[in-house]
Amino acid sequence: MMMTCVCYVKAHVAIAEAEERLSQEGRRLVVVTQNIDELHKRAGSRNIIELHGTLFKTQCTKCDAISINYDSPICTALHGKGTPNPGTENVKIATELLPRCSKVECGGLLRPYVVWFGENLNPDVLKAAERELDQCDLCLVVGTSAIVYPAAMFAPSVAARGVPVAEFNTETTSNTSDCRFYFEGPCGSTLPKALDP
Repeated sequence: MMMTCVCYVKAHVAIAEAEERLSQEGRRLVVVTQNIDELHKRAGSRNIIELHGTLFKTQCTKCDAISINYDSPICTALHGKGTPNPGTENVKIATELLPRCSKVECGGLLRPYVVWFGENLNPDVLKAAERELDQCDLCLVVGTSAIVYPAAMFAPSVAARGVPVAEFNTETTSNTSDCRFYFEGPCGSTLPKALDP
């Protein structure tokens, strides 16, 4: 079964449309996201840095090979498992039934290509985000709690350089005072209006 849900919201579409408009002017819009759902991609954004990876890739725990995987579940043994019902009994799955690397010489276990709590970000991905932030001339902070580091420091560090930062959120965060602009409300309502040409 292939995952086909298209659940992006108006904010994702507004960002993708702004990226397209800016590219026609020879400018760039880069999305730096902590989300692992690929909704920016599905809405049409192309320049995306996924700090925490994506649920739609797997990584081999043995050879580190990364593969695209939109199958849901990623292997037959996981069918019907992992429902969000708190009353669901923990089900043991035999190791030999778990997803494996497709490289014949490897066969290592696969894991989602995401950063779990307590794990470090991929240093190359973090450097790419920092490069973009170091050269941006405007920073939009959209729908974040501003409590997950190191991303929580991005807006304050950009603002400290004198770059305008605009926060779009349903409530203030610890970073709101660093932002030159604050737009309160659902991002699907506030962001499209702000990015409308």
